[in-house]
Amino acid sequence: MEQMNISNELDARSITSRKSGSSSSGGHVETASPRSCKSRQNSVQPEEDEELDLWALWGDLVKNWEIESRKRPSYIKDLARKGIPQHFRTIAWQLLSNAAVSSTRDIYAECMRQSSPHEKVILRDIPRTYPELEFFKDGGRGQQSLFNVIKAYSIHDKEVGYCQGSAFIVGQLLLQMPEEEAFSVFVSLMEQYRLRELYKPAMTELGLCMFQLECLVQEQMPDLHMHFNNMGFDTSMYASSWFLTLFTTTLPLELANRIMDVFLVEGMECVFRIAMAILQQARIDLLKLDMEGMLKYFQREIRERFENDHELLFAMASQVTLNAKKMKRLEKDYLAKRTKEQEEAIELRRLRTENRLLRQRIDYLEQESSALADRLIKGQVNLAQEAENCMSISHELHKLRDINSDAHRRLEEAYDTIRELSCKKNDGCIDTATQVDDTSMIEHIHALQQELIETHVREADNENSIRDLKQRIQVFVH
Repeated sequence: MEQMNISNELDARSITSRKSGSSSSGGHVETASPRSCKSRQNSVQPEEDEELDLWALWGDLVKNWEIESRKRPSYIKDLARKGIPQHFRTIAWQLLSNAAVSSTRDIYAECMRQSSPHEKVILRDIPRTYPELEFFKDGGRGQQSLFNVIKAYSIHDKEVGYCQGSAFIVGQLLLQMPEEEAFSVFVSLMEQYRLRELYKPAMTELGLCMFQLECLVQEQMPDLHMHFNNMGFDTSMYASSWFLTLFTTTLPLELANRIMDVFLVEGMECVFRIAMAILQQARIDLLKLDMEGMLKYFQREIRERFENDHELLFAMASQVTLNAKKMKRLEKDYLAKRTKEQEEAIELRRLRTENRLLRQRIDYLEQESSALADRLIKGQVNLAQEAENCMSISHELHKLRDINSDAHRRLEEAYDTIRELSCKKNDGCIDTATQVDDTSMIEHIHALQQELIETHVREADNENSIRDLKQRIQVFVH
């Protein structure tokens, strides 16, 4: 009962707001009269196959939502696929997304009192969101509401934070409902419809969707898949925005609203069906274009092709074959492929790190080798100098040995003279002159002895020098 009361309250608020709203001035579409709605009625009740008033159907459905959603979920899906009347989208989107009974309003109020680290990026992107709509013109209340909701979610979900494509979905919601309700629906879309996984920084889910869509194109349109490959036209180049913005940047806004109607009851399967329908409808044109032409085609001509014929797109989408088991198998294949790529990336990073360390080691060894080469050259120069010094000292040593030999010889002669004089003295045959000569001879002998001592000292010093030089030469050699 509480849910029904909330639903009725929201319905009343919706009716009041729609009566004064306008898509050109405030982003809200003008309330349709019963007569105008009756002109848009379609046959949607499978049991009776009669034309019924969509206005009355959705009015009854909203009032009895708690019972109808539990007993007839397939009936609700069929109604949503036919399109929700603009007047009921405010409450219907909240009910279909289960946002009307959520507790996110308290969260929104709390987040509004905080600041977000993404505020600068959000403010930069807001002017790029639906700039052609009066509701989102500079200084309009739409831009402030858009900032509030996006900022609040970036605080609420710190892991995702802010992703650029989300601004278009939030803007689409704000064109249908006030800020608090838009925040509640957006939180539900993120948490229950896989959008949060798409917006995560790693974007694994987006990569999975691109892989699954590429495989579907390869299976159902092999010629187009081959053309894309030949042109180097990757799936993400045209389809990533389809998943991230739910076609709000590709197709007219009213058609994007119809897609949101279906998305809320089918989930991501709806995006795949619409994507395949677009490619099937554009296939002939795309096969004639090069990469630049295809980019322009997806940016401009797709919107014009479906602007006046919404039912064509949904009719083609309903014929797209999606096998749940195959999609699950593709998911396993992609995750296995991604795991392998991650392992290869880790191994590549390891090899790059190892290679960098080896390069650093090589640089160090090259520097050390260069230093050793410099030391070797200096050692060889020093060795040559030491060898030259050794030869010079050896030459001097030979001279000293010659001097030493001469001194020994002269000393022996002096000793012989002394002995002769001693003999003569003993014989008494030495005269005065001889005594004088004897005195001179003794002095000469003392001088020779002193010279001999000095020669021995110099010889010892030279031998020590030669020994030191030989040791140093051995060090340089080894």
